Amino acid sequence: MVDLNRVIAGAQLPALPQSAIRLLELSQNPEIGAAEFAAPIEADPGLTGQVLKFVNSSYFGFSREISSVKLAISLVGMRTIKNFALWSAVFSLMPNPKCGPFELKTLWQDSLRRALFSRDMARVLGAKECEEAFAAALLQDMAVPILAKESPQVYVKLLEARSEGRLRLSILEQRVFGWTHATAAGLMARTWNLPDAFARLVERHQEIDYWMTQGAHDPLGLAVALSALLPPVVDSVWQERSVFLDCYARIDRPGKPEAEELLAAVDTGFSEFAPVLKLSTPAKSILDFLHEESVAAS
Repeated sequence: MVDLNRVIAGAQLPALPQSAIRLLELSQNPEIGAAEFAAPIEADPGLTGQVLKFVNSSYFGFSREISSVKLAISLVGMRTIKNFALWSAVFSLMPNPKCGPFELKTLWQDSLRRALFSRDMARVLGAKECEEAFAAALLQDMAVPILAKESPQVYVKLLEARSEGRLRLSILEQRVFGWTHATAAGLMARTWNLPDAFARLVERHQEIDYWMTQGAHDPLGLAVALSALLPPVVDSVWQERSVFLDCYARIDRPGKPEAEELLAAVDTGFSEFAPVLKLSTPAKSILDFLHEESVAAS
């Protein structure tokens, strides 16, 4: 078994920016107001610009331009701004390894889709802190580029062995290393002193059977685990479609939308959100995957 702690230590994981660390600290204090929360953002001109561009995007659709960080926080909430800052920080730290079929662009496309789905799914499940599901889903695969950079020859083989998604990357990693990129992501989160509850969501995002039994007690975990079943943009077919639909059908919540309706909302949200993060829209939407498989099945 490969020592994961040694791998992460050898990767010399860069530190999170001080502004992101401070926002994480402040977000744990329910007494903090918008002015105090805005301070570390306003002290970082680059982050200030990113936050204002984010809040002024079509995703939120405000009728007038938001030019104040304090107003932005008041309008969309501290957790939304905190999670955007966290994603921006992690995004800026990720290497882009030259590793066979791996592309950092497609990883972030997958991550944004999963994050948008997780937020909406958490709402369906009645969770109170839906933004936490968004952040955990967004960063669930953040260890992959780190691991691919550290072991490029191994990851070329692992990524090629996925064979259009017929085998999960995590299954192959477990066979080779004795752990998965989900475990590594949890370790990274703890190395950065992110909340333990967040680290747990990240490191257990592939345990759908566990979360299906725990969903009533922890809807955030179930939302994130369901997001991990969505089709990667690099695949031509949705291999885990039946698993996803079966799990979704078993969820009994009043007002639960049809799966197609929920996935359509994710596609729409992606088209509105992606330009803020400088991401292109994938060639196939999630609905495309859903409908193609429906035709094939019939």
